[in-house]
Amino acid sequence: MSARAAARRAIRRVEKQGAYATLALAAELDASPLSARDRALATEIVYGVFRHRTRLDRALSAMTPRGIKKLAPKLRAVLRVAAYQLLFLDRVPAHAVINDAVSAARRAGGGRMAGFANGLLRRLAREGEPPLPDADADRAAYVEVACSLPAWMVACLRDRVGDDELIDAAEAFNRPPPLCLRVNTLRTSAEVLLERLRTEAPDAELEASPATPEAIVAHRLGAPEQLPAFAEGLCTVQDIGAQLVSRLANAAPGQRILDSCAGLGGKSTHLAQLASDQATVIAADVSRAKLDKAEEACRRLGIRSVRSVVADLTAVDSLDGTFDRIVLDAPCTGLGVLRRHPEAKWRITPQQVDEMAALQRTMLDVVAPRVAPDGALVYSVCSFSAAEGPDQVAAFCQRNPGWRVDEELTTWPHRQDTDAFYAARLMR
Repeated sequence: MSARAAARRAIRRVEKQGAYATLALAAELDASPLSARDRALATEIVYGVFRHRTRLDRALSAMTPRGIKKLAPKLRAVLRVAAYQLLFLDRVPAHAVINDAVSAARRAGGGRMAGFANGLLRRLAREGEPPLPDADADRAAYVEVACSLPAWMVACLRDRVGDDELIDAAEAFNRPPPLCLRVNTLRTSAEVLLERLRTEAPDAELEASPATPEAIVAHRLGAPEQLPAFAEGLCTVQDIGAQLVSRLANAAPGQRILDSCAGLGGKSTHLAQLASDQATVIAADVSRAKLDKAEEACRRLGIRSVRSVVADLTAVDSLDGTFDRIVLDAPCTGLGVLRRHPEAKWRITPQQVDEMAALQRTMLDVVAPRVAPDGALVYSVCSFSAAEGPDQVAAFCQRNPGWRVDEELTTWPHRQDTDAFYAARLMR
């Protein structure tokens, strides 16, 4: 199997089965004998197709009077993979791209489809894509095409960052994110770990982040779980935006802390770490399978203060007692992690924003009464939708006049090179 064939198969898995691109690609690569170079090419193609799908389809449709919407899904995948290489990968020879696509089109639809693909792609290689909309005349129209962002997402983004930052923000969501590590300060320091990693991964680019004392940004590190330092529990993978959310809680020894949507335990273990492993951290989640992973992470990191509890945070009787700190990293649309999951641009709908906002409201109302009188509630979402972020918090405070926003946090790919988080620390 070639890199291009693996990419096409992964793309079809995503489109047909609703799989995450990360998992679909991993499944294809694990089943193939591709070299490291070909694996990298397949990865770039898959993510590139989803990041630039509007632009690719626009370019392909301009080459045929009937467009490509009515084509068979397999053939559309063939054309999109080829178009991405022709328009965005200068290092790949056009003739190699076209020959591969024509062969794949023949397998997908016979000689007639092969001829169609050949003519269309040769014309695309010769003429290139149509001119992009004028950014000065209409920034939203430009972003919708140039950054392949659905119009309603453009409106959400514009609402949060304004016109001046709109293009920079949208373009940043189309760039691959860096790998961020969180140093386990219970066992080592950032300085010591940096020296250790430079020995274990001499080809990597590593630097301490100024955002938090325990953050390291890595490029070309490879798979961190294969490093001895990772296996020894000296670090874990966590975006800096997520690290900043945990820090907003001001966790301290002796506190009773609830991580109310703990998932795989990233914030639970960080809260425990920030409290010197001397707090009582309750990791609550509706999924036992996720909590099992969180417990594995605790064992690897040597953390003993976290206890996992299966709980449905939409039910008022799901919790016992009160807490000095509650972190509600609420279920959300995930608009803030489009760099990692670009296929979500074509799945998330405005209706889902409304549905998630309703769920978040319910969960806020369930956990807020469990905050101790002098405690704090940290609400966060990895979304740039105002309905899920600042509007949600404003509505909560309006419903509950005794509560106020003590501090707010927003992170952005184009500003801090982090995922897009919104968080607020709420106090009575």
